[in-house]
Formats: sequence, C-alpha cells, structure tokens
Amino acid sequence: MNRRRSLLIALVSAVLAALLVYGLYLLQVHQVEMQQTVQVAVPRDFIRAGVLIQEDMVELRSIQKGSYTSSMLSRLEEIVGQETLIPLGKEEPILKWKVNRYHLLPNELQATFQIPKEYVLSVSNGIRAGDRVRLYVSGTDGSSRRLFDEKEIKVASVKSSSNVEVDNPKNPNLLSKVEGDQEKMYASRLEANGAIDQINLNLTENEWLEIDRLCSPKKAKLVIAFSSSSILREE
Repeated sequence: MNRRRSLLIALVSAVLAALLVYGLYLLQVHQVEMQQTVQVAVPRDFIRAGVLIQEDMVELRSIQKGSYTSSMLSRLEEIVGQETLIPLGKEEPILKWKVNRYHLLPNELQATFQIPKEYVLSVSNGIRAGDRVRLYVSGTDGSSRRLFDEKEIKVASVKSSSNVEVDNPKNPNLLSKVEGDQEKMYASRLEANGAIDQINLNLTENEWLEIDRLCSPKKAKLVIAFSSSSILREE
C-alpha cells in the first residue's frame, strides 16, 4: 500500500515538474518574441499639425514586437503625402488616425464655407487650395485685428470668375506640394490661370458664426492673407 502511494506521489510530482518546465518554456518563448523587433514609420523631428509629410521628414525605426500595434504605419509609402491632424513627436510611431491623405476636406469639427464676396475686403492672389491663411477683420471705424487667436485656416478651394480652380495647369500647386518641391510651388503661383473670385475655407461652426456676426452688419470686412507656412516647413 505504501509502495503504491509512493509511486502515485512520484508520478504526480513528475507530471507537475513537467508542467512547470513546459510553463517556463512558454514564458521564455513569449519573452523572446516580445524582444524581437519590427520597423515602423517615425518622424525624424517634431512635426506640427497641418503639415503635408515629405519623404525627408520620416524614417523607419525598429521597436520591440510587443510594443507594435496594427494602428502603426510600417511603410514610408503609407505616410508620405499625408497631412498631420495633430502634432507628431520626434521618433514617435505614427498612428493611422493621426494623419489624413484627403487634406482639403474639413475635419469632423469643420465644414467648408464659401465666404460671401461682400464680406471680403481683400484676398491675397498667392492663395491656392490646400494653403493656410490668416484672417483679419477690418472695421469701417478704422479698427482692425486678427481673428481666432492667431490660428491659421485651411483653404478648401479658390475659384476664378469663370468658376475654374485657380492654379497653374502645367504645374499644379498641389502636385508640387505632395512632391515637396518648394521651387515648383512658388513658380505655380506666378503663372496661375486667373484672379481669385471665390474662396472656400474649412471652418468650425463657431468660426463661421463669428465671421458672419462681424461682417453681416456691413461694419467690417475680412482681409485674407497668404501664410508662407503653406510652402516653407518650420525647422
């Protein structure tokens, strides 16, 4: 009886030892897998919101496989030409939801508003679709100020009097922007196909209501100024 009990205890101990060894093996395998690395796209330096990403602004960097998620971009082709919706930190893995390729469309908090001609005092002729502009309000009493706490506004489109998008057909501004060619972008503005007659801006509801409140009584008008940040990337 005692011998049978001893055999049973020995058998149970052997099974438990085998399970323990197998558990340790699985743990080690998991740790090895966690230590393996994958490459993801990261910014070479800080990138502010609203910037069209160029090839020299991003690179691939290795991270531990255990830190990787499916929302991370792992190929440079996926990120170049997209626009940042929020600032991207230096060497921070780029997540899909932080960028958008359709940068002329308003975001979830915005809508595209055509600014009535009677609201506009002047529009810079250098403005093109995809640019960022600064809005100023000029009052009939001589007062003037910048709107929206120095925020720059995205231009959805600019049209000539013939309802044609103002651009250089032989050297489209947006194509040059995606390619990151600042010289072509500048040249396209010197050889545009018409003067600006209509301008559409991506605004939040509150921003549009503020413009309408200021301009509808005809006591103030907008000055829409081109911002060089549309071409020149901040270093």
